[in-house]
Amino acid sequence: MKKLTGLLLLFYLQIGFVDGQHIDRSQFVNFLDVHTSITDTANVEHSFFSDLGAWHAYAQPTSKDCYGGFTGPLLMDMSGKWLSPAISLLHVAENGNELPLANAKVEFNYLPGLLTQQYSLSDLTIELRLIFQSDRKALIQTKIRNSGKQKRVLEIWWNGNVLLNNTLIKAEGNRLLIEQKDHLFAIKFDNQYIKIITNKKGYSTSKTKVTIPVNSEYSMVQQQAFYPDKNLYKPDTDHFQFDQLLVKNKQRWNVYLTSYFKTNSQWLQKKEYKQLAVKSITTLITNWRSASKDLKHDGVFPSASYDGFYGFWAWDSWKHAVALASFQPELAKSSMRSMFDYQNAEGMVADCIYSDKKENNWRDTKPPLAAWAVWEIYLKTKDEAFVKEMYPKLIAYHNWWYKNRDNNQNGLCEYGSCDGTRIAAAWESGMDNAVRFDKAQMLKNSDNAWSLNQESVDLNAYLYLEKFMLSKMAQLLGKNDEHLAFTQSAQRLKELINQKFYDSAEGYYFDQMLSEEKVKIKGPEAWIPLWTYIASKNQAENVMTCMVNPSVFNTKVPLPTLDVTRSEFAPLKGYWRGPVWLDQFYFGVTGLKKYGFTKEADELALKLFNNADGLLTDQPLRENYHPMTGKGLNALNFSWSAAHILMLLWE
Repeated sequence: MKKLTGLLLLFYLQIGFVDGQHIDRSQFVNFLDVHTSITDTANVEHSFFSDLGAWHAYAQPTSKDCYGGFTGPLLMDMSGKWLSPAISLLHVAENGNELPLANAKVEFNYLPGLLTQQYSLSDLTIELRLIFQSDRKALIQTKIRNSGKQKRVLEIWWNGNVLLNNTLIKAEGNRLLIEQKDHLFAIKFDNQYIKIITNKKGYSTSKTKVTIPVNSEYSMVQQQAFYPDKNLYKPDTDHFQFDQLLVKNKQRWNVYLTSYFKTNSQWLQKKEYKQLAVKSITTLITNWRSASKDLKHDGVFPSASYDGFYGFWAWDSWKHAVALASFQPELAKSSMRSMFDYQNAEGMVADCIYSDKKENNWRDTKPPLAAWAVWEIYLKTKDEAFVKEMYPKLIAYHNWWYKNRDNNQNGLCEYGSCDGTRIAAAWESGMDNAVRFDKAQMLKNSDNAWSLNQESVDLNAYLYLEKFMLSKMAQLLGKNDEHLAFTQSAQRLKELINQKFYDSAEGYYFDQMLSEEKVKIKGPEAWIPLWTYIASKNQAENVMTCMVNPSVFNTKVPLPTLDVTRSEFAPLKGYWRGPVWLDQFYFGVTGLKKYGFTKEADELALKLFNNADGLLTDQPLRENYHPMTGKGLNALNFSWSAAHILMLLWE
């Protein structure tokens, strides 16, 4: 983690980042509502804050019973569990009477990289600030300021209850250790005289007497650390220089923001779109997880707000990396490496990987966009060494498709699976239950390779783009013969795609069965040839006409994943049978712009921003959206939604 952060700062110094165009995080406050209370330890469907790839997270309290502390933490590994409603609650007493924080005037704020709480009680102000120190440690500073006309003599202490069962709670001096299976959560107070008294449900500290003179303040810091692998925990002797670390925290976040906003995009001239961009950046950073156990590099969860997404997915990682390259390029590179860490000898990249590699999904892979992501990272960083590192891996992955997913060896690939199951083949498409696959059947290619009996236009358009990107990489690396070979192969595939998948009568691209019968179901796969710049101007115009037709795709939130006239159209129950997914939306509007249809593209984007619930407010980004009502659907705080919003706003 330290290496990632250091390389990020070095990168921006090398490219002449300091040019006066400075964005300060103080401009963005409460862009996402992270207030919540915990009643179910297993319910992670909340918004919260994490940073630096840590495996724990916090929120702001909604219940006054938790005033004086931050909600949580949420502890993450193969699943997420809330350790406590608030593991460290501050108590303040004067003359033997506890001061009621519940009656104070309060102000809770979320800035990028920082949670703050302020309690005002007459002439006494209590401030709590939380930042992450590393990928395992958070720091909470408590400040109590006396602005009255006489000194204040106070007693302060902390306590917290543990909600999880089967935990071992023990104290070691001014440290609290909470163990559960292979996990360890630790609190260390920077006051060595604090004593911790444990009980079956939690702990309480001894009371510390504090005298605060007029116009003075008392400050105390505690460290809260979580180790998914408790064997890596080592008691440290850190002296918590909170103010210095806060300065570094602010600098890092200002780098993120300034680097992203360094663009002339029309969208980012307006406050509401800047707020949306910040919400998207923080969504990706909160979903960032550092290397842990069997995850060898840092990467990004699809969403820490949904238990089923506690791992790294291939397709998601390619998309995350493209967005991350604009403000955290080292994390973008790490995300790519994390997936290729598990590339097998045949060149395949697993669908998804976890901190427990026994759970990795090798039944299928995901659509090939890895070379696109690597090239986009190169365009942002000019890191030729990274391209050189990834190039042979990308070639092996590219070749794997043609060896394992081209049943009739005609140069057009099919989605499929490694175990022969239809469900895994659907997963491989990324569009798990898309209507276009309803009648497809499995065909065996070899012992561990099966294909659907259906060639898909999006898959082959992605493979065309990969060839094009690989040709650029070969040229960059001085591999002229390979550059020429990939260029020629891309041109042949482009011609084949337009010949086989485009229906001139319909003016639309369709999948086709191996019998060459068209699968005449209109979905977003047809605008992938626009995004990859395969279509002719006339073909693109015909697809555009369908995309902007209110009776087909131009809905309240436009570009759903299925023609709205189809009987199977069911956004609430359909997943890929109607909802608007922001990756497909991005491919669509970006494709339109490549052919000069900028007006149409901007009109569609404006409808998305205005009509998708919560995009321009403090509500979380959703996995997808209802095209007719705008309602957010499925997972909260979804990373590829954030990634593609950042791409849309940037461009």
